[in-house]
Amino acid sequence: MEDKGLQTLSQLIKDYCGLRYADRLSTLKEKISEHVSRLGLSYWEYCRYLEETPGEWDALVDLLTINETYFYREENQLNHCCYDILPTMKKYIHRPLRIWCAACSTGEEPYTIAMLLHETGLFLPGAVEIIATDIDKKVLEKAQKGWYNKAAFSFRRIPAHLLEKYFSDVDGGYQINYSIKRMVKFKQLNLLDQKKAAEIGEVDVIFCRNVLIYFDHDTTTQVINSLTQNLIHGGYLFLGHAESITEGNLGMNKINSDKSIYYRKD
Repeated sequence: MEDKGLQTLSQLIKDYCGLRYADRLSTLKEKISEHVSRLGLSYWEYCRYLEETPGEWDALVDLLTINETYFYREENQLNHCCYDILPTMKKYIHRPLRIWCAACSTGEEPYTIAMLLHETGLFLPGAVEIIATDIDKKVLEKAQKGWYNKAAFSFRRIPAHLLEKYFSDVDGGYQINYSIKRMVKFKQLNLLDQKKAAEIGEVDVIFCRNVLIYFDHDTTTQVINSLTQNLIHGGYLFLGHAESITEGNLGMNKINSDKSIYYRKD
């Protein structure tokens, strides 16, 4: 009976946010058992509780999502985008360049991009808009504050000169400087919500890294289709190093450069 309750819950989770637990019920149980027990519910009852209490999804998503991230993650991609690709796009796009960081977690990725673009010296204030989205409200609250504990995993790869230049020592942690913070706009978004995804509007580059590994093939296709509806023709999509898509069916061309692998919308 318990397994059937977990199976039903895993399907509800997949339908809601795409996370795959049908073949990992023990992992699902490990993540939520304490929370469900504290509510005094069985897994069957918790399924009904989710349907009757929509706000509970925020609590459940926070338990399920893996928010492991850090500044300057997969640096070859970041450097290639900010130093090679975006300066070229700037020449023929006569409006602010728009970058979408999907599943931004606690903000390290969009802030890194903002720092690197500032480092190029090619973009005046307002010349780049970075939209950062995530399904988890709690991580977005942290991202918006832009304050990180000094001992956090976040700083494991950041070059010392960027840390010194773009952060201030505040309350025993590092606070991102306003010049960088203002370049990023955060918004809650479920990647399966195509209507809200469309509201992001036209973008030139999308970073959706280390997210698709938690989806099955059909959900991955659905998410990529939704994301790339916003991508301009000739725009770029960056995935995590362990992720790939069947680009031909999605109107995307895979590019293998000597610096990174990414996709370009045909």
